[in-house]
Amino acid sequence: MPAPAAEREAPKDTQQALQADATAAAAAAGSKKDDAAKTDEYSKTMQQTMGTALTYRHELGMNFAHVLPDLIVGSCLQKPADVDRLVEEENVGAIICLQQDPDLAYFSLDLGAIQRRCAERKDVEHIRSPIRDFDPFDLRMCLPDAVQTVHEAFERCKGKTVYIHCTAGLGRAPGVALAYMHWLRGFTLAEANARLQEVRPCHPKLESIRAATCDVISGGSKEPVTIVWRSGGVPKTVEVAGLDVGWGGRLQLERKDGRWILERLLPAGRYQYKFIVDGHWTYNPDSPLTRPDNMGNVNNFVQVVGDSTRSEAWLLRERLIKEEPTEEDRQILLEKLFAKDRRRNEPCHVCP
Repeated sequence: MPAPAAEREAPKDTQQALQADATAAAAAAGSKKDDAAKTDEYSKTMQQTMGTALTYRHELGMNFAHVLPDLIVGSCLQKPADVDRLVEEENVGAIICLQQDPDLAYFSLDLGAIQRRCAERKDVEHIRSPIRDFDPFDLRMCLPDAVQTVHEAFERCKGKTVYIHCTAGLGRAPGVALAYMHWLRGFTLAEANARLQEVRPCHPKLESIRAATCDVISGGSKEPVTIVWRSGGVPKTVEVAGLDVGWGGRLQLERKDGRWILERLLPAGRYQYKFIVDGHWTYNPDSPLTRPDNMGNVNNFVQVVGDSTRSEAWLLRERLIKEEPTEEDRQILLEKLFAKDRRRNEPCHVCP
């Protein structure tokens, strides 16, 4: 007598399909769990390096806000369907990605799939303009190229919206959007930031935008700087983090006459740094020190001011750090920003 229907075994192909669905569901759940753990780590790093209480939840998907009717700032695209959403719901004609390759790898993002979807659609372009995460100096150095990239994207997709994103959409992307609004749309920096904060609470580095403004107008000359470590012991390696390479970068010091020395060319500004001696992070008590931050950290710093032959440029920088650019300043900025020989990076990768 045959078994009741409820007790019969499912056909093998049905069993395999059910097993595959269960495996896929488990993998998706594991992926979300991994994303949540990575998000927690990312948010912690962001809070420590940016001095903010903001958080980012990657597992919740792409999020964004309209800063202007034709300008959106947001987090990273995570899948090709995000391209469709931006084009069909937000009239986006250009997506500008500020992420570096390590940012993409951290959250296992398939940028190639996103770029291919842009190419398939033929009504949106994908542009890369990488800026190092959590690094105010790199933002400062990259802003002129990034702003020019935004401007060129608007020129090519007239009547459409431009989407600027980094990873969380809370630091680099807002910074580029503010610089673009400040330099090319006539907003003061305070006005642009107020408008941005109304729709998207974020933590752009305004001092990096001011410094970049000074760099473009004044020419951005660099001055030689010497960093010295003296030690009673005999360390095997002495490195510096900070300066112009960020806290994730390392610069090797050379041993000369019983001292460890680093010689570097830096544009005007104030730079914090720390020594790493045989893997141990420390500071030099004989060099200028910062006050302890809210976590008790103390760093060395160097102030690069230029020599007497550039005193006029330094006074210009001092004024622009404290005040809004004049109309004459803005005209000089535009002329230098779009000078044919100004771009410092290779052309962006554009798709299609």
